[in-house]
Amino acid sequence: MSILSRPYFHDEEAAFQHLEAVLWPEGPVCPHCGNVDPDRIKKIAANPAKRVRYGLHRCNDCGKQFTVKVGTVFEHGRIPLHKFLQAVHLMACSKKGISAHQLHRILEVQYRTAWFLCHRIREAMRDGSLGPLGGANKVVEADETFVGGKAKNRAYVPPPKKVPVFSLVERQGKVSSRRVDDVTAATLGKAIENIADRQSHLMTDEAPTYKGIGKEFAGHSSVNHSADELCPPWRLRSHEHG
Repeated sequence: MSILSRPYFHDEEAAFQHLEAVLWPEGPVCPHCGNVDPDRIKKIAANPAKRVRYGLHRCNDCGKQFTVKVGTVFEHGRIPLHKFLQAVHLMACSKKGISAHQLHRILEVQYRTAWFLCHRIREAMRDGSLGPLGGANKVVEADETFVGGKAKNRAYVPPPKKVPVFSLVERQGKVSSRRVDDVTAATLGKAIENIADRQSHLMTDEAPTYKGIGKEFAGHSSVNHSADELCPPWRLRSHEHG
């Protein structure tokens, strides 16, 4: 049986039961006062006709109502939980990623709803760390590329302008990519300023753009892509700054 055919992806009550089993394996927890006594938490039967939500609980200690969605990425969303779970599964399991347009078609929701789902789920996937990439004895690789359509794909109109995108990669670590206005030393230097730790060893290609930037780091190495040179261990070609 396909994973997406499971009941909690298609039935709202089953979706709440699934999420409760994952987040509350030992029983409901009141997010308002922290009460975990099952005898002091009452589950209210769902009644759509009277606008009683699925998965609604009432804590007898603080008198407040809540569902398992409180404090999670699913909170405050008007989207049915079972569709939200489908979106999470599709985004987490798609090897090449999935666009808002694809979710719009698969989930049969409006495009703006799919766009909201994509942004909220991606934000939830962040690890919460806002610290710089790299650090002492770590290597950060930098490179830029141009993203855009090809002329052969647009027979009757001019090809779209390519957009420069700059990326920093911490070896065996995190990645940070962003669109930039151009690939000059001033622009790339500013892009690096708040991303990479200056104690890192910077690895780039031999573009003159990076020569001045590399002097701000603990070390700087480069490779020659035109000569099909592979990226070596940084200690072999490091230009340490004493």
